[in-house]
Order: sequence, then structure tokens, then C-alpha cells
Amino acid sequence: MPAPISIIIPTLNAEADLPGCLDSLMPGLDAGLIRELIISDGGSTDGTEAIAEAAGARILAGEKGRAKQLIAGAEPARGDWLLFLHADTVLSRDWAERVMEHLNTRPEMAAVFTLAYRSDDRMAKAIAARANRRARWLGLPYGDQGLLVSRALYNESGGFEDIPLMEDVRIVQAIGKKRIAILSAEARTSAAKYERDGWRQRSWRNTWLITRYLMGASPESLARLYR
Repeated sequence: MPAPISIIIPTLNAEADLPGCLDSLMPGLDAGLIRELIISDGGSTDGTEAIAEAAGARILAGEKGRAKQLIAGAEPARGDWLLFLHADTVLSRDWAERVMEHLNTRPEMAAVFTLAYRSDDRMAKAIAARANRRARWLGLPYGDQGLLVSRALYNESGGFEDIPLMEDVRIVQAIGKKRIAILSAEARTSAAKYERDGWRQRSWRNTWLITRYLMGASPESLARLYR
């Protein structure tokens, strides 16, 4: 039997973060979970491609835009399960064990990881805890938490939509709260944007954007504000 999971990572000039992300995948390789690694690149001009090649990844070069890159990566994937990750996410060592449990016990459901930030700032845990509560209560995890979904459920939900922002929210809405499990393994994501913009400022900005979206604002208008 082939390994079940295709891992899909969108990249754009990710040479600083990608090695850590790829190193964290090793437990899944050792456990026989990973069928292939797909790097969907949006035009990197740094060492991203060389890092991906050294890791044995299949590299797809295409148009910039996270949604476009996720769609492009999912299309040729051969796994029965798809695991979408951001390039600046590092999975905790127990991720493969938790994923294997999920595949064996809840194959009808998608899953995300518990969010954590790679920072010692006291705000990091508080903001991650708030995001994890939102994921549990509202069924709206961040894209930083990854998304593990069977090919069948991905197709049933319509997959990622080619929109400039909120593609992660749109797909989990389509899957539905009752079909998304939250795994105890952590997705430890970069805190660079929070450290640059300020933890409170960045958190409130994200909350404001998602609130505007849920109230009916278009992803196109929100993307203009986000940039």
C-alpha cells in the first residue's frame, strides 16, 4: 500500500523558514505516512527551490498567490489524504502519531493542529490560546494550523477557491465545523509578523479582518486593506 499523505506547501522566498518546516516532517516519513512532498512556488528568487530539491520535493512553479498555489499543489497530488502547510510552520514531534490516530479513527473528518507561536513573548501564548478557542468554538482555524483532509472530502467541499484572502476560512466553512477535528500536536508558526507589527495590533487587525469577512465583506476588498 502506498503512503497515504501528500504534503503541499506554498512558498515564496521561503529560504529562511522552509528548512525548519521540512525537518519537522521527518517523523511522518519514518512512520510511512508521506507519499510525496509538493512545493508549490510562486516565483521565489532566493534559495527556496534548492532547499526543496535537496529534500526530494516535487516543485511546481506557478503564479504568485497563496490560494492559486494551494490549488495548483492539490491538483496533481496522488495521496488519499492532503496535508496543507505553510512554509513557516514547524510541526511538533508527535504530529505523525496524532495524524495516524486520526486516519484510523476519524477518516470521515478533516483535522488541524493546535496553534503555537515560536516566540518567548508573553503575548504569544495568550494569542495562540485565543485562536485555538476560536477554532474549537466557531470551527474557524487559522491557515497556520495546517489542514489535513482526505481527497474525497477536499473534492466534496470544492477545494480552495481562487480568492486573494480568506481562502483558509472559506474552505473550513465549506467542510463544516462538525467535520473538523483539532489534533493535540502543535503547528508552531513564525511570530515574525507579530513581532514586527506588535502582538496586540496584529491580533486586532486579524480579528477585524475576519469579522468584516463574516459580515459579508468580499475577499477582494479585504485584501486591498490587508496590503
